[in-house]
Amino acid sequence: MKVIICGAGQVGWQIARHLAGERNDVTVVDSNAELVRRAADTLDVQGVVGFASHPDVLERAGARDADLIIAATYSDEVNMVTCHVAHSIFGVTRKIARLRAQSYLAPKYESLFRRDQLPIDVVISPEREVAEAALQRLSAPSTFDTESFLGGKVQLLGIALEQDCPVLNTPLRQLTDLFSTLRAMVVGVRRDGRLFAPEPGDQLFAEDQIYVFAFSEDVNRTLEIFGKTTKKQERIIIVGGGNVGLAVARELEARTDRMRAKIIERDRATAERAADGLERTIVLNGDGMSAELLEEANIERADAILAVTDDDKTNILVSVRAKQAGCKMAICLVNDPTLVPLMAAVDIDAYINPRATTVSSILRHIRHGRVRAIYSVGDAEGEAIEAQILGSSSMAGKLVREIELPEGALIGAVQKGDRIIKPVGDTKIDEGDVVLLFALAKDVPVIERLLQVSVEFF
Repeated sequence: MKVIICGAGQVGWQIARHLAGERNDVTVVDSNAELVRRAADTLDVQGVVGFASHPDVLERAGARDADLIIAATYSDEVNMVTCHVAHSIFGVTRKIARLRAQSYLAPKYESLFRRDQLPIDVVISPEREVAEAALQRLSAPSTFDTESFLGGKVQLLGIALEQDCPVLNTPLRQLTDLFSTLRAMVVGVRRDGRLFAPEPGDQLFAEDQIYVFAFSEDVNRTLEIFGKTTKKQERIIIVGGGNVGLAVARELEARTDRMRAKIIERDRATAERAADGLERTIVLNGDGMSAELLEEANIERADAILAVTDDDKTNILVSVRAKQAGCKMAICLVNDPTLVPLMAAVDIDAYINPRATTVSSILRHIRHGRVRAIYSVGDAEGEAIEAQILGSSSMAGKLVREIELPEGALIGAVQKGDRIIKPVGDTKIDEGDVVLLFALAKDVPVIERLLQVSVEFF
C-alpha cells in the first residue's frame, strides 16, 4: 500500500515507523527539512520537503497513485486543505486528518466532513483521545496504563510490581493453578527496560512492569493479587483547563457516581471558558505549581491529581508537589517519551502519552480486514490487537496450542458469540470468533499474516 504521511512530528514519525516496518511504500512530507531528513535516515521511507497542502508538493510525494493520506501536521487548517486537495485533484480514496480545535468537532457541524464538501473519511481528535485515556486511568487507579477491549468486557492493565506484591518469585503456571477461577493472563513483562512476552515458567520480580488482560468483573481481584488497592476515586483535581481538562471534567459531571472535581487553570480566559462550560466543577484561576493554591484546593484530601497542561515539566512538577502534599495518586500528561523513565523515580503513579493514544487511534482506522481495535503499548514496543477470525485465516479451526504464534505473542481472550473465555491450549478458534492478542512490535506483521489481515482498503 502506498501511504503519504503529512507531518513528520512525533505522531507522523511513529505512524511512518509502523507502516514502513510492515513493508508499505511510505512517503513523509513536512516543511521542516530536518524532520524529513531524520525520518528518511532513520526509517525505510521517502521524504519530501514542502507544504503538504500544496498540490505540487503532494504530486512530488506520489499522490496520484496513493492509497491513503494521513494529514497530521500541527495545523488543523493545513490538514483539512491537504485532504481536500488529495481528494479533488489526485483522487486519493482514503483520507485521515488530525484536528485539534473542538469547534470543528461539535455535533452540529458533523455534516462538514462529507465527500461532497470537505472529504475527510476519518477525523482524529488528540484531545478527545487523551481525555478518554485519562478517564481510563482514573477508573483503574492502581495501574499505570489501561485500555478496554471486547465492548468493555476485557481490560488491558499495566501494573508496576512492588516489594509487597504477594506473588513475586512465583512461576506464572503456578499462578494459574493457585487462582484457577481468575480470568486474567499476564501477556507482557517489561524488565530492565525490555518488553517481552512471558513463558509459563517465568517468574515475576519487584520493579517489573507487567501487562495483564483481565475480564472486567475480575479487575479488582486481579489488582489485589498483584498487591494493589482498588479504592474508588471520589475527589479529583485537574491541573489544566484546556480541551483535555474540560472534556474530563464534563465526563465526570455526567457520571452517576458524581465524582467531585476541581480545575486549576493559570490562564484567566481559559479558566472562565471552563467555568462557563461546567455546572458543578469548581474552577480556580492560578498556577498549579503554587503550594498555596493546591492547599486551597484541599490537595491533601484528593484521591487523584490529573496534570494535563501543555507543558511536560509543569505536569511532572505539579504531580510531585501534589504527592508530597498528601494526594493519593498522580497522573500526568507527558509528550516527551524520554521523560517516562522518570515517572517511577519521582513517585508518579501513571502517565498519558498523547502520541501513543493518537497513534493507536490512527492505526485502528488504517488496519482493515477484521481488525476491530488496536492499542499501542509503551513507546510503540508492542500492540494489543482485537480481531475477528476469517474463514481464510490460518488460525480458523485450530486449537490454541496448534497455532504457530511467534515467541513475542499471546492470545489473552476469545469471544464466541456472546461468551468470552480465557483461552487454554485446547481452546478451538472458529471462524467468526474474536481474539484478543498481545504482540511485540516486531511480531505484528506475523500476526497479521496469521489473521490474513492485509493493510489494504475495501
